[in-house]
Amino acid sequence: MKHFKSISEFCKFRNLPLPQHPLIGVIDVSDVKHLHPDEPESLVFDFYSIALKRSSNLHVQYGQHPFDFNEGVMSFIAPNQVTAISVKDKHKPISQSGWVIYIHSDFLWNTPLARNIKRYDFWDYSLHEALFLSEREKATILAIVQNVEEETSVNLDKFTKNIVISHLEALLNYADRFYNRQFITREKANHQILERMEELLTAYFDSKDLVSKGLPTVSHLAGSLNISPKYLSSMLKVLTGQSAQQHIHEKLIYKAKEKLSTTQLSVSEIAYELGFEHLQSFSKLFKIKTQQSPLEFRATFN
Repeated sequence: MKHFKSISEFCKFRNLPLPQHPLIGVIDVSDVKHLHPDEPESLVFDFYSIALKRSSNLHVQYGQHPFDFNEGVMSFIAPNQVTAISVKDKHKPISQSGWVIYIHSDFLWNTPLARNIKRYDFWDYSLHEALFLSEREKATILAIVQNVEEETSVNLDKFTKNIVISHLEALLNYADRFYNRQFITREKANHQILERMEELLTAYFDSKDLVSKGLPTVSHLAGSLNISPKYLSSMLKVLTGQSAQQHIHEKLIYKAKEKLSTTQLSVSEIAYELGFEHLQSFSKLFKIKTQQSPLEFRATFN
């Protein structure tokens, strides 16, 4: 593993021109013709990476998921994430187009964006959950990138930082909007994920796993669906208005109502079968979700 603490250090490693500003730089990826002769197995950066690029003959590994940038997509990598890059065919050249913005956390210091940047869920998405842009959306993003490049390479003065921060905020807000659009326009694929999630939840709640393992976690669901937890919750929020955790609780309450209305099990026994160690925790959640205690709900069937 090779750890890059500065943007300049990484540019030297890739044999790229050094950015004019030490804490932020816009890189034309077409300048990368070859990987380093001693390319490490994995890379870690102390800075943010926002990329819109198309590549061929390159294989990228981010977390547990490989991804090929051959369709021209936008991706986001937060500091301290592990990535790896390798050439598919060493006998063929690397071909790339597009750009990458590298932003060191120190550049954001003492700005509202330093506090707000992590609220954008896409920093925790996997690369295979990248953002596919329309031509119009690409033009919008590219205009912002060009403004950032100009400000950080030509107009270095006391106004630079605030102006660049405003451009970065616009870029991130547009990305948020475009991801929201993607959740809606990729309706078939996303609804297939929803259907599969419902099947997984039903199977889990019908199994003995509740007693032995407790309630399913968002990470468990996301892993079974081969997507990241944040992507799953963001997609569900757009399509259904509920987070993944809320969906789990909805299924739990459905099963609880079923047991309360069709069995003679005590509330304590039902809580245990639904994975709760403490009756109070079950009763509290049930009342929050239904505005009734479990016994009050059962009484309506007598």
